Amino acid sequence: MTTTQSHITARRPGPRSWGILIKSEAKTLARDYASLLLPLGLPLLVLLTSASMASSEAIGTDGFTAFEFYVLPIVLTMVFAYIGMLNMPTYLSYYRKSGILRRLGATPASPMMVLVSQIVVNALLSLIGIALALSVSFVFFDAVAPASALAVAGAILLVMVSMYGIGMIIASLAPTMNAAIALGIILFLGLGALGGMFGGRSILPEPLQEVSQYLPFGAASDLLAATWTGQPVEPTMIIPLVVAAGASVLISLAFFRWE
Repeated sequence: MTTTQSHITARRPGPRSWGILIKSEAKTLARDYASLLLPLGLPLLVLLTSASMASSEAIGTDGFTAFEFYVLPIVLTMVFAYIGMLNMPTYLSYYRKSGILRRLGATPASPMMVLVSQIVVNALLSLIGIALALSVSFVFFDAVAPASALAVAGAILLVMVSMYGIGMIIASLAPTMNAAIALGIILFLGLGALGGMFGGRSILPEPLQEVSQYLPFGAASDLLAATWTGQPVEPTMIIPLVVAAGASVLISLAFFRWE
């Protein structure tokens, strides 16, 4: 008598599986009104309240005003900072705590698929937030078009990667979902306050003004302001963002837990 042994080889998830998972993550986000509306509404609120205080007098010879130099860069940075520091780590911490990531580890659909799907969905949400803020800026506040749209797009990509990187650090170090929310709020408000989110950096003591340009939020708003208005890009605008992105990779590899 012969015995046959069958081997079942797990198939890697194809494009259809990726599409289903991304669609599922998008539906989950759409049902969570706080995670959906706050990243869109809070920056708009700051835009509306700050634009009225920004001077309409041109700064320099290209027609750019305080709105393009200070208000708009901070608002765009807020979109990425909120989504990166609060939305992403909250969901990932919940999935880990509830055992979703652990169960996925036993299937062909690895936990990495959830991470990538989260990045895709939140990147789309970020783009919606940016489009909404820019639409309001151009329609109601006569914003001046950027000096180089390509440079602004590159700056936006770097800011998004760095802010999402900070979110991965939070998700790696926070033991629970509540801890991730608390740490995310502290970092968002703390870095935002030092970066000029509550009235500009000029109102801060001089030592804090110096420190703020080396922190991710301040560097991000400076980079967006420089690329939008055609000003020279300084190393202090790039290095903090690259460091944040690089640190997220190292910390995530060392501390991130799937269960």
